[in-house]
Order: sequence, then structure tokens, then C-alpha cells
Amino acid sequence: MKIILLGAPFSGKGTLARNIMKDFDVVQISTGDLFRENIKNGTEVGNLAKSYMDKGELVPDEVTIKMLAERIKKDDCKKGFILDGFPRSIAQAEALKTITDIDAVIELDVPLDEIKRRCVGRRICSKCGEIYNTSTYDKSTCQKCGAPLFQRDDDNLETITLRLEVYEKTTAPLINFYADKLFVAKGSEKGPEETYKPVKTFLEGLK
Repeated sequence: MKIILLGAPFSGKGTLARNIMKDFDVVQISTGDLFRENIKNGTEVGNLAKSYMDKGELVPDEVTIKMLAERIKKDDCKKGFILDGFPRSIAQAEALKTITDIDAVIELDVPLDEIKRRCVGRRICSKCGEIYNTSTYDKSTCQKCGAPLFQRDDDNLETITLRLEVYEKTTAPLINFYADKLFVAKGSEKGPEETYKPVKTFLEGLK
């Protein structure tokens, strides 16, 4: 099962991906992780990507696609994968078609006010990286390891507004591009488990 997750920043794609992975035995592929892994290992495509990044330039789509094509050939992708963070544009979606088919595209639809609340309330553990939100956890130390929590400098209304503008302009058009494969999951105020229930039912219907 090959899945793309769409959704604005802070819509909850990471949590949704973890639930899908657990129930459907697929792997999550993040292009950010792909870049870091290939650069760390000094692969040919990693060095190529690094050459652009070192100059402050965007990595061309063809480099990202080559990296992704190599990743989905690995054994852990045989049962399927979840793409999180790619494609981000129509051009990338067109390029993706040259290396793989997609079975389903899931869009997380979360109200704007909720996205902003999640952004300014996010807190991250300085040691283990666990993520919390002040709306559900009001302590200053991590529940898992006890280390201090911190707020990222870019978790503010100004930054999230800019990121949302970029998403609406560049990525949101993918909703129409994948209309024939699209399932819209409404973000539930009752939490991520309630959001996931209809997604699970939809994916079970595809098996």
C-alpha cells in the first residue's frame, strides 16, 4: 500500500503516519530524513544534494526523486510506504509518477485556528525529542525522561502564517491533482485516535 499524506503544518501528519504504520505494516519515508541519511553516508546522490545545500540552493526535484527511487527499492518497502513531505508541488507529483504508483492520498483537514494553537503551544524535550502541547500538558519537564522542554524560535504566529501561505500556494493544488485517490480526514477535537478511525476504515477497504 503506497500512501501520500497531505496537510498543512501542524495538522498531525506524523501522528497519523505512526498509526498507519502500526496497523498496516508500512514504513514512513520523510525526504528530510533521506537527505540526512544520504549525506551522512556520503552516497553519490547525497553528495550531489549537499553540493546544492552548501550553496544555499534548493535541491532539484530530479535529485530528490533519484534518492526516493533508491529508497523505495529497499526490502522494508515491499509491503508499502507512506510519503510525508513529498510531493510538495505539482511538478514533484509529476516526477513521482515516473518511479511509482500511489494507492491513496490522505488529506488532514484541520481548522486554521487549531493549527495556530498547536504551533504556539508546541514544546519539545531537550533530551529525547518528545513533543508536547501546552493545551494537553502544562509541565516544563518531559514526562518520559524528565529533561527540560523548550519552544522552537520559529513556533510563532508570524512564521506559521508564512508557512501556511506557502502551503496554500504550492502544495494545496495537489488535492485536486490526486482527486481520484483522495480521502479527506477531518481533524477531531477529541484527539488523534478519533481522527484516525475513518482513515483506518478507508485503508482497510483498499486491501
